[in-house]
Amino acid sequence: MTKQTATPSKEAPLQRARRLIVAYVSRFDEGEVIRWAFRGMLVGTIGVLGMDVWELYQRNDNLPGDNPAIASPFLPPEVETREPAEKGIDPREFLKIDEAVLRQPMSFALGSGGVLTAQGTIDPGASERLATELAQRGEYVRVISLNSPGGSVEDAMAMARLLREKGIATEVADGALCASSCPLLLAGGERRSVSERAGVGVHQFYAVGEQRVGPEQAMADTQATTARITRLLTELGVDPALWLHALDTPPRELYYLSPEEMKKYRLVTG
Repeated sequence: MTKQTATPSKEAPLQRARRLIVAYVSRFDEGEVIRWAFRGMLVGTIGVLGMDVWELYQRNDNLPGDNPAIASPFLPPEVETREPAEKGIDPREFLKIDEAVLRQPMSFALGSGGVLTAQGTIDPGASERLATELAQRGEYVRVISLNSPGGSVEDAMAMARLLREKGIATEVADGALCASSCPLLLAGGERRSVSERAGVGVHQFYAVGEQRVGPEQAMADTQATTARITRLLTELGVDPALWLHALDTPPRELYYLSPEEMKKYRLVTG
């Protein structure tokens, strides 16, 4: 009988490696091995979360908690939109804007000739303050002179209806700005005038607040608000087609209405 030489098993290196690993791990306490495994998983999870936060930071160019709408009424939150369908005029060379003043809540000051200056951001509660002002000195007020970057749509609409009820005129004087929701307030005047060296601009409205809503609810709220604005402008005798320029213009931009457009849409009465 011929003696055959044993052939080494192909699995022998794998088995030896397995035995070495088992022997090495067996030197440690079982609880210690589990703790180290948990620590590794925790470090990996933190790393993944860190990358997600950094990606979000890069995408928004903002730290969590920063709100440019609150920091400046001239810079509403950035959203992804298409370019506006058309550009209006650019009257900014004539404007005399003190951003520190316009960031303040809207204030009212009665001057000569029955002109009540309304200056600052239309903050929630501005309509109540105007109502109080008119209740106290309304018999002296003939014209509301506006200088505002806009703000609360609800308050702007409430003030517009109040002015029309009182039969008070509105104006935007030389160097003044009436933007965002402010043109809705301007539309409330029984008579309405805008200086050639003033700026009247519109853009898409947006929500500011801590509570986030889903896209379906946001879409429903937007359509409802647009319908209310359309009805208001119609009630006030202003062509609601004016608001198409707002719907076309992203929140970080303004569409400035030309004198011809303001006459065309009956935003001014001559």
